[in-house]
Amino acid sequence: MLTSLSFIFLAGLALAAVCKRLKLPRIIGMLITGILLGSYVLNLLDPSILSISADLRQMALIIILLRAGLSLDLADLKKVGRPAVMMSCVPASFEILGFLLLAPVILGITRMDAAVMGAVLGAVSPAVVIPRMV
Repeated sequence: MLTSLSFIFLAGLALAAVCKRLKLPRIIGMLITGILLGSYVLNLLDPSILSISADLRQMALIIILLRAGLSLDLADLKKVGRPAVMMSCVPASFEILGFLLLAPVILGITRMDAAVMGAVLGAVSPAVVIPRMV
């Protein structure tokens, strides 16, 4: 398990650095790492890592939200003003509404699951969009 974690971290940081040099978001390199090391391409990860992958994804989401939230400066947001609010609230509302309407039909899930998925997407997207905008 330790070897798999080291593969994930080292390859993730390496591909993130490559993406940064290419002027792409670092997260793309980390996503590519997950795809390459996962069970569908190279299959280099220990099965015990795959069994706790849901917990790892949840921790990653928490880290992304915390990092984005802590990097925001209220003074910078006040300078931008109304566009910052509009770019965060309006898209998040449409994402939640879109999930509520389409996910049960397309994915065959309950409305409650669709609402949770929409809320998670709505919470993450402003955390990614607003720091880039500021």
